[in-house]
Amino acid sequence: MTDLTFACTGVRADPYAAGPTLVLRLRVTAAAPDTRVHALALRCQIRIEPARRGYGPDEAEALADLFGDRSRWGSTLRPVQFAQVGLLVPGFTGETETDLVVPCTYDMDIASTRYFNALQDGEVPLLLLFSGTAFTGAGGFRVEPIPWDREAAYRMPVAVWHEMVEQHFPGCGWLRLPRDTMAELLAYRSRHALASWETTLRALLDAAEPAPPPLALPGAPAPRVTERAAP
Repeated sequence: MTDLTFACTGVRADPYAAGPTLVLRLRVTAAAPDTRVHALALRCQIRIEPARRGYGPDEAEALADLFGDRSRWGSTLRPVQFAQVGLLVPGFTGETETDLVVPCTYDMDIASTRYFNALQDGEVPLLLLFSGTAFTGAGGFRVEPIPWDREAAYRMPVAVWHEMVEQHFPGCGWLRLPRDTMAELLAYRSRHALASWETTLRALLDAAEPAPPPLALPGAPAPRVTERAAP
Protein backbone atom coordinates (compact mmCIF):
# COMPACT_ATOMS: atom_id res chain seq x y z
CA MET A 1 0.00 0.00 0.00
CA THR A 2 1.28 3.48 -0.86
CA ASP A 3 2.34 5.34 2.29
CA LEU A 4 0.90 8.87 2.17
CA THR A 5 1.14 11.59 4.82
CA PHE A 6 -0.87 14.80 5.06
CA ALA A 7 -0.09 18.24 6.46
CA CYS A 8 -1.94 21.55 6.60
CA THR A 9 0.41 24.43 5.82
CA GLY A 10 -1.89 27.45 5.90
CA VAL A 11 -5.39 28.90 5.77
CA ARG A 12 -7.04 31.96 4.26
CA ALA A 13 -10.50 33.44 3.86
CA ASP A 14 -11.79 33.38 0.28
CA PRO A 15 -12.92 36.95 -0.51
CA TYR A 16 -14.57 35.93 -3.80
CA ALA A 17 -16.79 33.11 -2.54
CA ALA A 18 -20.57 33.55 -2.54
CA GLY A 19 -20.70 32.72 1.17
CA PRO A 20 -18.26 32.47 4.08
CA THR A 21 -15.49 30.11 2.94
CA LEU A 22 -12.13 29.03 4.34
CA VAL A 23 -9.39 27.64 2.12
CA LEU A 24 -6.93 25.26 3.81
CA ARG A 25 -3.63 24.53 2.06
CA LEU A 26 -2.80 20.81 2.12
CA ARG A 27 0.48 19.05 1.41
CA VAL A 28 0.36 15.37 0.44
CA THR A 29 3.65 13.44 0.54
CA ALA A 30 4.45 9.89 -0.49
CA ALA A 31 7.10 8.01 1.50
CA ALA A 32 9.05 7.22 -1.69
CA PRO A 33 9.90 10.36 -3.75
CA ASP A 34 9.35 8.55 -7.07
CA THR A 35 5.87 7.24 -6.16
CA ARG A 36 3.39 7.90 -8.96
CA VAL A 37 -0.14 8.87 -7.83
CA HIS A 38 -2.69 9.26 -10.61
CA ALA A 39 -5.35 10.84 -8.34
CA LEU A 40 -6.69 10.92 -4.79
CA ALA A 41 -10.39 10.91 -3.91
CA LEU A 42 -10.31 12.29 -0.37
CA ARG A 43 -12.85 12.66 2.39
CA CYS A 44 -11.75 15.08 5.10
CA GLN A 45 -13.42 15.46 8.48
CA ILE A 46 -12.39 18.59 10.38
CA ARG A 47 -12.77 18.73 14.15
CA ILE A 48 -12.11 21.44 16.73
CA GLU A 49 -10.01 20.26 19.70
CA PRO A 50 -11.01 22.83 22.38
CA ALA A 51 -8.94 21.23 25.16
CA ARG A 52 -5.72 22.13 23.33
CA ARG A 53 -5.81 25.87 24.10
CA GLY A 54 -6.44 28.22 27.02
CA TYR A 55 -9.31 30.68 27.48
CA GLY A 56 -9.66 34.08 29.10
CA PRO A 57 -12.51 34.96 31.50
CA ASP A 58 -14.66 36.59 28.78
CA GLU A 59 -14.14 33.64 26.43
CA ALA A 60 -15.02 31.17 29.19
CA GLU A 61 -18.25 33.06 29.89
CA ALA A 62 -19.17 33.05 26.18
CA LEU A 63 -18.50 29.29 25.98
CA ALA A 64 -20.68 28.42 28.97
CA ASP A 65 -23.63 27.39 26.77
CA LEU A 66 -21.38 24.87 24.97
CA PHE A 67 -19.27 23.43 27.79
CA GLY A 68 -20.93 24.60 31.00
CA ASP A 69 -19.13 26.21 33.92
CA ARG A 70 -15.32 26.17 33.78
CA SER A 71 -15.23 23.87 36.83
CA ARG A 72 -16.80 21.11 34.66
CA TRP A 73 -14.50 21.51 31.66
CA GLY A 74 -12.47 18.46 32.65
CA SER A 75 -15.37 16.31 31.41
CA THR A 76 -17.23 18.62 28.99
CA LEU A 77 -14.41 20.05 26.83
CA ARG A 78 -14.94 17.50 24.06
CA PRO A 79 -14.10 17.77 20.32
CA VAL A 80 -16.58 19.74 18.20
CA GLN A 81 -17.42 18.73 14.63
CA PHE A 82 -16.59 21.58 12.25
CA ALA A 83 -16.95 20.31 8.67
CA GLN A 84 -16.79 17.29 6.38
CA VAL A 85 -15.73 17.94 2.79
CA GLY A 86 -14.59 15.99 -0.25
CA LEU A 87 -11.59 16.72 -2.45
CA LEU A 88 -10.21 15.29 -5.69
CA VAL A 89 -6.42 15.71 -5.84
CA PRO A 90 -4.88 15.66 -9.36
CA GLY A 91 -2.03 13.32 -10.23
CA PHE A 92 1.49 13.91 -8.87
CA THR A 93 4.80 12.21 -8.23
CA GLY A 94 6.23 12.20 -4.72
CA GLU A 95 4.58 15.31 -3.29
CA THR A 96 1.95 17.93 -4.12
CA GLU A 97 0.03 20.81 -2.58
CA THR A 98 -3.64 21.59 -3.10
CA ASP A 99 -6.48 23.70 -1.67
CA LEU A 100 -9.20 22.27 0.54
CA VAL A 101 -12.28 24.52 0.25
CA VAL A 102 -14.43 24.56 3.39
CA PRO A 103 -17.84 26.31 3.17
CA CYS A 104 -18.79 27.85 6.53
CA THR A 105 -21.86 29.32 8.16
CA TYR A 106 -22.60 32.17 10.55
CA ASP A 107 -25.62 30.30 11.95
CA MET A 108 -25.30 30.73 15.73
CA ASP A 109 -27.33 27.55 16.28
CA ILE A 110 -24.28 25.58 15.03
CA ALA A 111 -21.88 24.60 17.83
CA SER A 112 -18.70 25.26 15.83
CA THR A 113 -19.88 28.77 14.90
CA ARG A 114 -20.68 29.61 18.53
CA TYR A 115 -17.21 28.35 19.48
CA PHE A 116 -15.44 30.51 16.88
CA ASN A 117 -17.55 33.54 17.79
CA ALA A 118 -16.61 33.23 21.47
CA LEU A 119 -12.86 33.47 20.82
CA GLN A 120 -11.19 36.88 20.88
CA ASP A 121 -7.67 36.04 19.71
CA GLY A 122 -5.08 33.27 19.58
CA GLU A 123 -5.51 30.09 17.57
CA VAL A 124 -8.11 27.39 17.01
CA PRO A 125 -6.71 23.85 17.36
CA LEU A 126 -8.02 21.83 14.41
CA LEU A 127 -7.62 18.15 13.59
CA LEU A 128 -8.07 16.99 9.99
CA LEU A 129 -8.95 13.30 9.57
CA PHE A 130 -8.48 11.79 6.11
CA SER A 131 -9.90 8.75 4.33
CA GLY A 132 -10.73 7.85 0.75
CA THR A 133 -9.11 6.15 -2.25
CA ALA A 134 -5.72 6.46 -3.93
CA PHE A 135 -5.18 5.61 -7.60
CA THR A 136 -1.50 4.73 -7.96
CA GLY A 137 1.03 2.82 -10.07
CA ALA A 138 4.00 3.70 -12.28
CA GLY A 139 3.48 1.11 -15.00
CA GLY A 140 -0.13 0.25 -14.29
CA PHE A 141 -3.15 1.28 -12.30
CA ARG A 142 -3.90 0.26 -8.71
CA VAL A 143 -6.79 1.27 -6.44
CA GLU A 144 -5.86 1.50 -2.76
CA PRO A 145 -7.77 2.67 0.31
CA ILE A 146 -6.30 5.51 2.33
CA PRO A 147 -5.82 4.27 5.92
CA TRP A 148 -8.20 5.69 8.51
CA ASP A 149 -5.31 6.80 10.73
CA ARG A 150 -4.17 9.55 8.34
CA GLU A 151 -4.56 12.92 10.07
CA ALA A 152 -3.04 16.38 10.37
CA ALA A 153 -3.15 18.92 13.21
CA TYR A 154 -3.27 22.63 12.49
CA ARG A 155 -3.67 25.76 14.63
CA MET A 156 -5.80 28.25 12.70
CA PRO A 157 -5.52 31.92 13.72
CA VAL A 158 -8.81 33.18 15.16
CA ALA A 159 -8.29 36.38 13.14
CA VAL A 160 -8.83 34.42 9.90
CA TRP A 161 -12.33 33.37 11.01
CA HIS A 162 -13.26 36.92 12.03
CA GLU A 163 -11.89 38.25 8.73
CA MET A 164 -14.02 35.76 6.78
CA VAL A 165 -17.20 36.66 8.68
CA GLU A 166 -16.53 40.39 8.33
CA GLN A 167 -16.17 40.01 4.55
CA HIS A 168 -19.72 38.70 4.22
CA PHE A 169 -21.49 40.22 7.27
CA PRO A 170 -19.65 43.50 7.97
CA GLY A 171 -20.60 44.78 11.39
CA CYS A 172 -23.62 42.47 11.55
CA GLY A 173 -24.88 39.30 13.19
CA TRP A 174 -27.21 36.62 11.91
CA LEU A 175 -30.42 35.30 13.43
CA ARG A 176 -32.50 32.30 12.32
CA LEU A 177 -36.19 32.29 13.20
CA PRO A 178 -39.11 29.87 12.67
CA ARG A 179 -41.25 30.69 9.64
CA ASP A 180 -44.30 31.60 11.78
CA THR A 181 -42.28 34.03 13.91
CA MET A 182 -40.77 35.58 10.79
CA ALA A 183 -44.25 36.09 9.32
CA GLU A 184 -45.38 37.87 12.51
CA LEU A 185 -42.32 40.12 12.44
CA LEU A 186 -42.95 40.95 8.79
CA ALA A 187 -46.60 41.80 9.55
CA TYR A 188 -45.50 44.03 12.46
CA ARG A 189 -42.98 45.80 10.23
CA SER A 190 -45.62 46.39 7.55
CA ARG A 191 -48.24 47.70 10.01
CA HIS A 192 -45.82 50.26 11.43
CA ALA A 193 -44.15 51.11 8.07
CA LEU A 194 -40.68 50.44 9.46
CA ALA A 195 -37.81 50.88 7.03
CA SER A 196 -35.57 47.95 8.04
CA TRP A 197 -35.28 44.89 10.26
CA GLU A 198 -32.99 46.85 12.56
CA THR A 199 -35.65 49.50 13.20
CA THR A 200 -38.25 46.75 13.61
CA LEU A 201 -36.32 45.00 16.35
CA ARG A 202 -35.38 48.30 17.96
CA ALA A 203 -39.05 49.28 18.13
CA LEU A 204 -39.92 45.98 19.80
CA LEU A 205 -37.04 46.30 22.27
CA ASP A 206 -37.99 49.86 23.14
CA ALA A 207 -41.62 48.81 23.67
CA ALA A 208 -40.49 46.02 25.99
CA GLU A 209 -38.56 48.40 28.26
CA PRO A 210 -40.46 49.22 31.49
CA ALA A 211 -41.75 52.79 31.73
CA PRO A 212 -39.64 54.98 34.07
CA PRO A 213 -41.30 55.99 37.38
CA PRO A 214 -42.98 59.46 37.42
CA LEU A 215 -40.80 62.30 38.66
CA ALA A 216 -41.83 63.82 42.00
CA LEU A 217 -42.28 67.60 42.07
CA PRO A 218 -40.02 69.51 44.48
CA GLY A 219 -41.70 69.84 47.88
CA ALA A 220 -44.49 67.42 47.01
CA PRO A 221 -45.20 64.70 49.57
CA ALA A 222 -44.10 61.21 48.70
CA PRO A 223 -46.91 59.02 47.38
CA ARG A 224 -48.57 56.96 50.09
CA VAL A 225 -48.12 53.23 49.72
CA THR A 226 -51.16 51.26 50.73
CA GLU A 227 -51.06 47.60 51.54
CA ARG A 228 -53.99 45.28 51.81
CA ALA A 229 -54.07 43.40 55.09
CA ALA A 230 -54.22 39.66 54.95
CA PRO A 231 -57.65 38.23 55.75
